[in-house]
Amino acid sequence: MSFFHSRQGGGVMLIVLAALCFAVLDTATKYASQLAPVLMLLWFRYAFQAVVTFALRLPVQGLRLLSTPNPRFQTLRGVLLLTTSACSFFGLQYLPVGEFTAMVMLSPLVATAMAAWILKNPVSQQRWLLMVAGLAGVLLVIRPGGQVFSWALLFPVVLVTTYAWFQVLTSRLSGDENPYTTHFYTGLVGALVMSPIVLFSWSTAALLAHWPWFVLIGFMGTFGHLMLIRAYMRASAPILTPFLYSQIAFATLAGWLVFNHAPDGLAWLGIAVIAASGVGNALLSARELARLRLTQSAPAAPL
Repeated sequence: MSFFHSRQGGGVMLIVLAALCFAVLDTATKYASQLAPVLMLLWFRYAFQAVVTFALRLPVQGLRLLSTPNPRFQTLRGVLLLTTSACSFFGLQYLPVGEFTAMVMLSPLVATAMAAWILKNPVSQQRWLLMVAGLAGVLLVIRPGGQVFSWALLFPVVLVTTYAWFQVLTSRLSGDENPYTTHFYTGLVGALVMSPIVLFSWSTAALLAHWPWFVLIGFMGTFGHLMLIRAYMRASAPILTPFLYSQIAFATLAGWLVFNHAPDGLAWLGIAVIAASGVGNALLSARELARLRLTQSAPAAPL
């Protein structure tokens, strides 16, 4: 049986498909923000996820879809991801898709540092070196005089922080939760929080005139996260995480095709360093996991 017909191979294909969806989501968001209020696009993205997940999973799970042992966890997780999306939706108005995506992909390394601080997880020297390399890559992308150096860099900085907290919280508590229940509540919390806020910028004319963009954004966000869930049901994070960095390539290509933007030479170097740091972090996780399994399976020494 070939690798891509195995469960792990299927997981890899799903994670690449999720990365493609997220790149399309960011590109569509950047374009649609010129046509419709950003708050409306953000509200629709989460309302779409809540409604579609409820419609697809209720016949399968019944009322178990709504059952959660950690309602406060679901609420906090939903707020963190909504904040992350808000930074993305607003930041993409001012920053190129490829460079923005590259900076955001620093989140797993930041989450590692936070896990060391909050959860007291041991972090090897190699990981700290990878983190420093990733930060150096970001500095190459956002250097003064570069294409993206502006006040709008505040958005990816906040995004990386909130998404890292989101990853730490999910890692700590997700074992107690059904992934589809979590997916539903993520959409529901985002939609409920945004519902009173979106009234201040509501435009029925924009919704009617540009509804395909609303649907595309809602679909890509929902489908991308569903593919992410399915991927992690087939393979472990150390195997899948390196392939998430394909999102940088997809986003850079989309930015060139749609907005005719390409990073300059130093930005390309920074993007490559960020991607290499992230992939290195994932490969290090895979090696540590393999070593742990080998240790656990080794026979005990005779007394």
